[in-house]
Amino acid sequence: MNQIKDFHNRIFIEDTFDLMGRLPENSVDLIVADGPYAVTTHQWDKVSGIQEYNLNLIKNFSRILKPGGSAYLFGKDDCIDFIDYRRYLNLNARLIWYQPSRLAQGRKNFTKNYDIICYFSKGKPSTFNLDDIRVPQLVELTQRLRCENVPSVKQGRFNKTKFNPKGKNPGDVWGDIKQLTYRSKELINRQYLNTIQKPERLLERIIKASSNETDTVFDAFIGTGTALKVGADLNRNIFGAEKEPALAFLASKRSKIKISQEDDFALAHKVG
Repeated sequence: MNQIKDFHNRIFIEDTFDLMGRLPENSVDLIVADGPYAVTTHQWDKVSGIQEYNLNLIKNFSRILKPGGSAYLFGKDDCIDFIDYRRYLNLNARLIWYQPSRLAQGRKNFTKNYDIICYFSKGKPSTFNLDDIRVPQLVELTQRLRCENVPSVKQGRFNKTKFNPKGKNPGDVWGDIKQLTYRSKELINRQYLNTIQKPERLLERIIKASSNETDTVFDAFIGTGTALKVGADLNRNIFGAEKEPALAFLASKRSKIKISQEDDFALAHKVG
């Protein structure tokens, strides 16, 4: 394989760094990376140092992203602290995925009710489809229109900030997308709750914002296949890596994306 189209719409049962090493340079439009957080006892979450691990990811992202391509890296609040990512990618925003329904387990400190999603790009982002991800206005229309007619707004630097009937920019705090619960219809299995599986709406916002139809999207950590399913539904050429054959099988069934042929033998011997 030496062309990116050879990877499209396939699942590869291998380490994400090994797969990225085989991808052509400047070939991917969007990367979604919901990998280790280094906060749980799960084997897949154990890394020697999360910041060093994420810096290695960012280096690889920089090589395979097209100029103007974007990458979304999931983690906790310290996931990129003290690392020099600026040599490789631009950090456009630290998105906060606010989860008010998370159980408050803190005893000696305030519980963290959020995850971080670091929004990077290789240079200036070439794609940001705001109209595809607008959310309802929280301010009453009457009040908003009254504010727009204030002279300091109408004639000042914010005169182009007008009410849009399609809604507003979702901003960098996303509290409108709820985490999955035991009652969520899309939950695959309770063992994946709050660890692996993310809501489809969350990945939908990311993929819609930073890619277009037929773009190449790479899911660095497939897990239960949420990004694959959403990407396929949105007509993206999505593919990704997953080390665990059982999860790869589950993601393939869910997304209707086939497992790479060279991995069929390994799958047959590890998944019943």
